[in-house]
Amino acid sequence: MTGTIQNRESFLNTIASSLGRDRHPGKIERPVWEFQPQKEVLKGATPDQLVEVLKTQCLRIHTSVVVTDQTGLAETLAETVANYGGGPVVTWKDNRFSEWGLDPLFHNEWPEQDIEYYEWDHTKGRENIRQAEKANIGITISEITLAESGTVVLFSDQDKGRTVSFLPKSLIALVPKSSLVPRMTQAAQKMRQMHLEGKQVASCVNFITGPSNSADIELNLVVGVHGPVKATYIIIDDL
Repeated sequence: MTGTIQNRESFLNTIASSLGRDRHPGKIERPVWEFQPQKEVLKGATPDQLVEVLKTQCLRIHTSVVVTDQTGLAETLAETVANYGGGPVVTWKDNRFSEWGLDPLFHNEWPEQDIEYYEWDHTKGRENIRQAEKANIGITISEITLAESGTVVLFSDQDKGRTVSFLPKSLIALVPKSSLVPRMTQAAQKMRQMHLEGKQVASCVNFITGPSNSADIELNLVVGVHGPVKATYIIIDDL
């Protein structure tokens, strides 16, 4: 859906009046800073080098990493789910699962193994949340992946409920190798470019760095405070 802006001019005029000045007559030029160190970190790193950076960081954030390709994805995903104790499993509704050949696993193999599987359905309202609450594993897809911090970026919409990533006990994020960028700087640039190209950027963007954790004032780390206790990133070599 495309929204409409109403009363924009009167709203901006009121703000300018409250500040005691006239509205700026033209477009404000973005400043160009002489020093931009945020763009130098991992500058020129290849996708393979970014994978290695991601792996190293995931050791620090208690996150497992598995590398596969599209051919081996279904087997790798099945093994990861089995290692986490099986279902119930909840996923987004996303065509990429079918494109990556996961339909037989979701709809045939898991039911035959009595692994309960639920696909997010926005027409079912709060039933989606109930299914996510009882799920052992949530499976999502990273749209942008920050190698430096080990962060997956999830875009929510009506078919990609955000509760899939934080209500189940464990999180599995499918990470296309092509989604890897050095750090937050490039992620912000990528989303900005999407906007400039007329592509819709989700109103809810979640940056998730491994399983949930928190530390008290004495720096005693506790994992799994307000979300998944375990997390695995499955990197899919799509380049």
